[in-house]
Amino acid sequence: MNSDNTLYLGGRSNSSARPLIVGLGGTARPGSSTENALRLALEAASKQGADTEIFAGPALDVPIYAPEKGERSDASLRLVEALKRCDGLILASPAYHGSISGLVKNAIDYTEDLRQAERTYLDGIAVGCVVTCAGWQAGGQTLAAMRSIVHSLRGWPTPMGVVINTVNAPFDFNGRCVDSTIEAQLHIVGRQVVDFATLRRSAAAA
Repeated sequence: MNSDNTLYLGGRSNSSARPLIVGLGGTARPGSSTENALRLALEAASKQGADTEIFAGPALDVPIYAPEKGERSDASLRLVEALKRCDGLILASPAYHGSISGLVKNAIDYTEDLRQAERTYLDGIAVGCVVTCAGWQAGGQTLAAMRSIVHSLRGWPTPMGVVINTVNAPFDFNGRCVDSTIEAQLHIVGRQVVDFATLRRSAAAA
């Protein structure tokens, strides 16, 4: 990352023995159901032996992505740097009108700054997909939209994708999951991302 906030397109740097899994998503409101789900999946990734970093709530409040502008805000640079270094990614978005939210989509758009990096976009990394919705209708198509975005960025959506109907209040006021089925599914997402990242790192080392 350059101190003058100009875009840096250098190679990937991650010498840690533990894979880095980045979580990106939620809403502008800290502690949303979407953020709670994301944190639960990241918690499972951590227990599986990964380092984790999250971009949720205020951390998603980055300027509208403009590819023609070479200068980036500090928050945008932190996001791009994390996406460049990560070995896996977990995305979580509320379903807004049948697709992912504009807030989450804008953050994902910053992967365009990795088009000339050593690893282009999300090439070859596993991406877990989590969707929250107030009713089932929009959940499936939003999950499909998220997976389509991951494919376009050359990533690998995990076999497990999670759709959470928040009408059933799966999280309590402290952000704890009170639905054991949803909790198990989110844990699977976190573990699958780490397992894939570990396999990829082992293959590269060999």
